[in-house]
Amino acid sequence: MQLSVEISKYPLNSDYIPFIKSFIERLNTHKGLKVITNTMSTQIFGDYDDVMNVLQKEIKASYEQFGKCVFVCKFISGDLSPEA
Repeated sequence: MQLSVEISKYPLNSDYIPFIKSFIERLNTHKGLKVITNTMSTQIFGDYDDVMNVLQKEIKASYEQFGKCVFVCKFISGDLSPEA
C-alpha cells in the first residue's frame, strides 16, 4: 500500500532553519522514498510501512537532537506525488 504524507516542522527555537534542514536532509537519505520540499511543507511518498518507519525514526531523532518542536502532518492513502 502506498502512502502520501505532508509534514511541517516547527522548532520552538528562534534559529529554526538548521533544525528544519537537518530533518529534511535525513529524510532524503532513505532510499525508496520520494521527498519533495517547498516553502510550506515537505511531502513524502512511498510504501506505507517504509514511510511510517522513517517518520518514527526521524521525528524521534529530531526531538533527541533539537528538543521541543511541533510536527503537523497529513496522511493520505495512495501515491499522490506529482509524477504519479
